[in-house]
Amino acid sequence: MADDNDLPRQSPEPLFSSNDAHPADGVPESGPAEVDASHTRTQASQLIDEVIYSDIGVATLLQRLKQSIASARDFAAFLKKRSILEEEYAQGLKKLCKSTHESFRRPEHRQGSFAQQNDEMIRIFDRMSENGIQFVLSLHQMQEDLSDMTSNIERGRKPWKQTGLSAEKRAQDSENLMEKAKAKYDSLAEDYDRVRTGDKQSGKIFGLKGPKSAAQHEEDLLKKVQAADTDYASKVNTARAQRQELITTLRPQSVRALMSLISECDAGLTLQLQKFASLNEKLLLNNGLSLSPLKQQEQSQDAQPRSLREAFHLIDNDGDLNSYILSFLSKVPPKRPEINYERHLTLAGQQPMSTAANRQSQLLLSSPSGAGSAMQTAPQLSTTLNTHVPLSGSGPDAQSPVDRSLVGAHQPQYPGGSNGVTSLPGPSSFQPTFADQTTPGGHSAPYPGELPPLKPVFGVSLDELFRRDGSAVPMVVYQCLQAVDLFGLDLEGIYRLSGTASHIAKLKAIFDNDSSQVDFRNPENFFHDVNSVAGLLKQFFRDLPEPLMTTEHYAEFINAARVDDDIIRRDSLHAIVNSLPDPNYATLRALIIHLNRVQEHSHVNRMNAGNLAICFGPTLMGSNTGPNIADAGWQVRVIDTILQNTYQIFDDD
Repeated sequence: MADDNDLPRQSPEPLFSSNDAHPADGVPESGPAEVDASHTRTQASQLIDEVIYSDIGVATLLQRLKQSIASARDFAAFLKKRSILEEEYAQGLKKLCKSTHESFRRPEHRQGSFAQQNDEMIRIFDRMSENGIQFVLSLHQMQEDLSDMTSNIERGRKPWKQTGLSAEKRAQDSENLMEKAKAKYDSLAEDYDRVRTGDKQSGKIFGLKGPKSAAQHEEDLLKKVQAADTDYASKVNTARAQRQELITTLRPQSVRALMSLISECDAGLTLQLQKFASLNEKLLLNNGLSLSPLKQQEQSQDAQPRSLREAFHLIDNDGDLNSYILSFLSKVPPKRPEINYERHLTLAGQQPMSTAANRQSQLLLSSPSGAGSAMQTAPQLSTTLNTHVPLSGSGPDAQSPVDRSLVGAHQPQYPGGSNGVTSLPGPSSFQPTFADQTTPGGHSAPYPGELPPLKPVFGVSLDELFRRDGSAVPMVVYQCLQAVDLFGLDLEGIYRLSGTASHIAKLKAIFDNDSSQVDFRNPENFFHDVNSVAGLLKQFFRDLPEPLMTTEHYAEFINAARVDDDIIRRDSLHAIVNSLPDPNYATLRALIIHLNRVQEHSHVNRMNAGNLAICFGPTLMGSNTGPNIADAGWQVRVIDTILQNTYQIFDDD
């Protein structure tokens, strides 16, 4: 009867041959130390073969290959990040060299030896930036090579993983079936032996067709034993064939392929590591030679390249100063004659004047126009002061319509004048501009009172506007936000600087007449005056009968602003905002998302969240007058917190 111990377990030829350990013909035998080392290598090779050709060999090599691929990918990621850092440094250094070179060439900087040696410094660091760029290109190439290698090896690993593990599983499954057949065969053989030798069990033996006699039962067991024996022999043959194919063919193929992939991956990674080390050494060496180049013996001292230290030692401060002073030699005015006192001929025969009279005479003589010149100074100064026109926002009367219209009428058309400083023209230039003479439609401009308020917008509640116009966000708010988004995000002081009062009044009359006919996508329709559009928006919110953030929720907003914890304060304000009426919520949401876009340009327009909160806090909460003025700081904090958490409180859609 076949047994599972009969299955062949021999291993194929070792992967690492030990023939090289024996001396070749004609070569002197090695010493004892070399013989021991060769013997150790032979033993290690045998132990390695024992592992990799065992049942766990394929799984072990697959795990090792996975480690090699992961290591190569991590090093490729390191090279990519390192190349990004080096590229930023090299490009930044190159730009710095260019800007510094241009700056040192300006007339307000020192020239002479200082400028020459600084040019030498710029050239040195420019060479270093070029070295860095070449280093970056090499790192990029290495990263791409490693990525391609790992991708190829990963593609090669998958089929051998499927082939090797499937062969191992088939052999194991056939052996498991053989073990089950053997167990069944042994059990039936024992039962048959008991029946055949007379070991009868108590009771009757019942079959499907009734009681059986002992002879019939023995015959049935014999048939079952013979069938189990045949099945067991078949399973043994199958398992032996599967094992033989696995050991002689499939497993060696998988092992050789996986070992080849591991060697290829490890060798490629090692090569890139060595190349990386070489590139770093080359970069440092080139930078070092740029800072301190080697001296050439065949060249003269003057022709030798200078190091950075030597270049800076050649700066001659005294020589540069003397050269600068001597450059003005041709501009020195002629030497003044010696100052002497000469008496007039008419006074030549009189006695000398007293000291006080002489001093007064010298003062009068030293002034070309005498006392009359002094008498004319005060009226001229007074006239100059009286002709001064105050700027918008300066002085106690800066808010008067007359002052703002004078200044605004002479502001440059958008987008110029973003620095917030307006140059004042002379008295003769205070004439109305084209923007003051025409309406947004291009017709002669009527006064605000000439446009009848057919569909009033200002001073009308949001609920009434919603019911009348069907839009949760009023048209005036939409048009103003659109104009500032298109033309005012980069305008310095937007929402802080006042607009022109006459422009605001005309735009207000136009919206009260029919807001559906207004289109602020054309800057001519608001006189190219974005600050007036911003002022019109704030005027709309100030004129609301009920503040945008409602009187009902005012106390809740103030109490939430008093909370010190940022998260709790934000969540409290979020809950209160969600409880606002629909038109108020929609309008506040549109405004806050717009103001968030404004603060994203604060590096240009100088209007961050804090500055915008100062401008809109009292306007939106309706507490700029009355007993709530003391809450001004908390109002600002409410708007500032909402702006700082725009997309946590409002969805971005």
